[in-house]
Amino acid sequence: MTNMKKIDPASIPDNPVRLIGQEWMLITAGKPEKFNTMTASWGTLGFLWGKPVAFVFVRPERYTYEFMEAEAGFTLSFLSPQYRKALNICGSVSGRDTDKAAQAGLTPFAAEHGGMAFEEARLILECRKLYADFLEAEHFTDKRPLEKWYGEKEGGLHKMYVGEILSAWEK
Repeated sequence: MTNMKKIDPASIPDNPVRLIGQEWMLITAGKPEKFNTMTASWGTLGFLWGKPVAFVFVRPERYTYEFMEAEAGFTLSFLSPQYRKALNICGSVSGRDTDKAAQAGLTPFAAEHGGMAFEEARLILECRKLYADFLEAEHFTDKRPLEKWYGEKEGGLHKMYVGEILSAWEK
């Protein structure tokens, strides 16, 4: 991380709606010897319980889910637009079958608190899990998202993770 500087999470200059929803992110969990990453476009950044936090959502069918469950934390890596192909690879290829990072041309490294991130990222957030629970169909007050995103689609409802942002780094 020699080419990155540590910043206060409150000074992240990006709009989280654009950052996550349009530019996407990599959610990564695990250790240097074994980890997985996945592309995500659902989540948010904010402030909860007196802490800067990130909310991310992972389906239990995803390989990354196993790592999210096993580890105390995770990282979010945000890449510049020239890495869109890498994000597409990490969102469409399973880490069970291949080394996604290598196939995407990404260079993994252990961040300050031990989470895995990527040298190519322009912004990295290292998070410690504070809370996790599954979304539940009966708790949707508006059923349209439930029908649109889960109705006929394969897979279960996402698990939501709230992570305290322990460190933030930018290029």
